[in-house]
Amino acid sequence: MAHFELCASSYQDAESASFYHADRIELNSSLSLGGLTPGYSLFNRIRHDFEDLQIVSMVRIRPGGFHYTQQEFEMMLEDMRYFLENGASGIAFGFLNENHTIDIKRTEKAVSLIHAYNGKAVFHRAFDLTDDLENAIKTLIDLKVDRVLTSGGQPTALNGIDVLRTLNQQYGHLIEIEAGCGIHTDNVKLLLDAGIQHIHGSLSKTYEDVTSYNEMLSFDYMGKGLNAVADPEELEKMMSIIKEY
Repeated sequence: MAHFELCASSYQDAESASFYHADRIELNSSLSLGGLTPGYSLFNRIRHDFEDLQIVSMVRIRPGGFHYTQQEFEMMLEDMRYFLENGASGIAFGFLNENHTIDIKRTEKAVSLIHAYNGKAVFHRAFDLTDDLENAIKTLIDLKVDRVLTSGGQPTALNGIDVLRTLNQQYGHLIEIEAGCGIHTDNVKLLLDAGIQHIHGSLSKTYEDVTSYNEMLSFDYMGKGLNAVADPEELEKMMSIIKEY
């Protein structure tokens, strides 16, 4: 049975996910930066208004890489604890050493905390930056991580489809392999037919926000006055495809 997780960064995204019965959302802020920890107010409003919607909260304190100071790590644990105590079904996170290997001690602490609240421990696409994907996934399995979000070490999941297929065949019975990056309704069947049962995507569409710029200044991040939300029509179509598998 296939599952779809909407990569969400707004109330509107959560509303669409609830209406079209996405299996869950991964809640972020700043998707243009690869996804950062969401604000507490957004999380709490979604949790209150959509009680049946599973929320995996991203915990990533800053943009850039995944090797954190001790202070950053401690703050990330505090964020994890907050989201879990307030109804998150899981946490997405990633800790690397400077040599591009999994930070075992910090990952172990995060998994222990998440599992103490009966949540899902999800290692995000920091996995794709490791120097040896097979060794990295064996490490995550040993650390009892529940799910790994990955594009197979490639720029998009379609580029990495052969790696994803192999990882899923060899390790999918031990850890959930969730494909993400560049997935939409026109290509998702290729991944599903390859045996990937967990799909992650934003399905975003852009719209213009004219208040983000004037003739002198611009505060937008996607181009002249553009912003993005999940496209409800694409989400409806995606869920129809997912149900076929």
